[in-house]
Amino acid sequence: MIEDISIRDLGVIGQASLPLGPGFTAVTGETGAGKTMVVSALGLLLGQRADGGSVRSGSTQAVVDGRWSVPDDGPVSERVRDAGGDVDDGELFLSRIVSSEGRSRAVVGGRSAPVGVLADLADHLVVVHGQSEQIRLKSATAQRAAVDAHGGPALASAATAYRRAYDAWLTAQAELDEITNDRDARVAEATRLRAAIDEIEAVAPQPGEDVELDATAERLSNAEDLRLAAGLAHEVLSSDALDGSRDVITLVEEARRQVERVSQHDPELQSIADLLADVGAQVAESSTRLSSYLGSLDADVSRELELVQTRRADLSSLVRKYGPTLDDTIALLDDGSRRLVELDGDDDRVAQLTEEVVLHQGEALAAADVLSERRRASGADLASRVTSELAALAMGGAELVVEVEPRDELGSSGADRVELLLRPHSGSEPRPLGKGASGGELSRVMLAIEVVMAASSDVPTFVFDEVDAGVGGSAAIEIGRRLAMLAERAQVIVVTHLAQVAAFATNHLRVVKDASGAVTASSVQQLHGDERVAEMARLLSGLPDSESGLEHARELLEMAASRTVTRS
Repeated sequence: MIEDISIRDLGVIGQASLPLGPGFTAVTGETGAGKTMVVSALGLLLGQRADGGSVRSGSTQAVVDGRWSVPDDGPVSERVRDAGGDVDDGELFLSRIVSSEGRSRAVVGGRSAPVGVLADLADHLVVVHGQSEQIRLKSATAQRAAVDAHGGPALASAATAYRRAYDAWLTAQAELDEITNDRDARVAEATRLRAAIDEIEAVAPQPGEDVELDATAERLSNAEDLRLAAGLAHEVLSSDALDGSRDVITLVEEARRQVERVSQHDPELQSIADLLADVGAQVAESSTRLSSYLGSLDADVSRELELVQTRRADLSSLVRKYGPTLDDTIALLDDGSRRLVELDGDDDRVAQLTEEVVLHQGEALAAADVLSERRRASGADLASRVTSELAALAMGGAELVVEVEPRDELGSSGADRVELLLRPHSGSEPRPLGKGASGGELSRVMLAIEVVMAASSDVPTFVFDEVDAGVGGSAAIEIGRRLAMLAERAQVIVVTHLAQVAAFATNHLRVVKDASGAVTASSVQQLHGDERVAEMARLLSGLPDSESGLEHARELLEMAASRTVTRS
């Protein structure tokens, strides 16, 4: 529900604030005062296209702010938070700024957001009916949704059952089509996989084997340098030479004995002797390991290197074909084997899917029949109720016709083509909404539909722009009465020029213009008491201070307050 809207520099409105709130709000004013700017301002907050020409002359930008009351856990709050905005204790603030150059920006829940976010919120916030366009029920999808909503839980249950069966059918059919349409490609894929698996299994690569072979090849390629260096190092550490030279082990041991011999004279030397003992042990260990390393070097290095290089070449060939790494190649054995089982089972799977398609298609057709039957019942009831309402809205003889016709094939919404048609008078051919009535008549048709569907609608606000065009007298009173009925379930905002309609409002706003030179500035006043009576008299007679007009206005307000008017 809209709590209030503020407008600055939009059209002829310099600055205005509209207190709205629950119930039925009527917006009146003299011709040219800017009543339609109220609807235009609301349209900007709902994401409609911005026009720089709507900015008030002499201003650089127009600003429209709106404050809504919305549930904290509803779809509106969820979309606002997705856009980075916030809903504070059920209050949502929306803003739209339009520059005179035509650029615009939006603020949603305190954060800048794309204008498209406002459009996303619009369907959950407001339904607008205007003379220039009928936003609600203008598409086949919206008309079908209206019939479905009118059908209540029974129709909703049928729609859910159908969609479940339809989705299962589509899923099975899509998989079947994929297998059968790509049969040649799948056979070729199986052939390639089988050859790849055979080739990889023949080589039998092991994880990390390529790294180990690289290290082995490096060692074998430099075997002579390795043997020479290790041999020299071993000779220096532990020499068996007969020339009297002493090796490192002997020298370190001799140093240790010399230090230890005199260590009793200075305790500090004992720690040095211990250190030399450790050095000697490490040198001896190094000598032993060098000896073992020399023994491990194969004399027939060339043969071993040839085997290693052959193995490396085999692995490299596999990696080039099935890589990019050896791990990927090894993984192909597992993944490819599973895929091959799947491909080899195509015939069995085709047979199974064929049965599933027939089963689910039958279920979908049966569910579609149930859905169609309930749609026809809902459409007939909706048409009857709306037609009854039209008779009281100066459209006697007019009839709403709801056609639920079969389509050639099943779709996501069923097997029906749903269309709302209007028969303007008895004996005429029904025509699509918008083609069989004038703008004012179409607004009344929409009003009748909204009144009938109010119980099943979850939209909190309805806006009607001159829904009473072309009517007067008792028909205008009935329009006002039905707007009041709608306002018992939702917020209703009506731009009107008829006192008979405005009389039923629980909140009356007047757009006032003040001419000053070439510039006209308009503002909005909330009317109470005598001010409202005077405005009602102006609407009735054009004279806000006429005694007869004032008396008539009081009588009309009292009548509307009692709600005792009988339907014509």
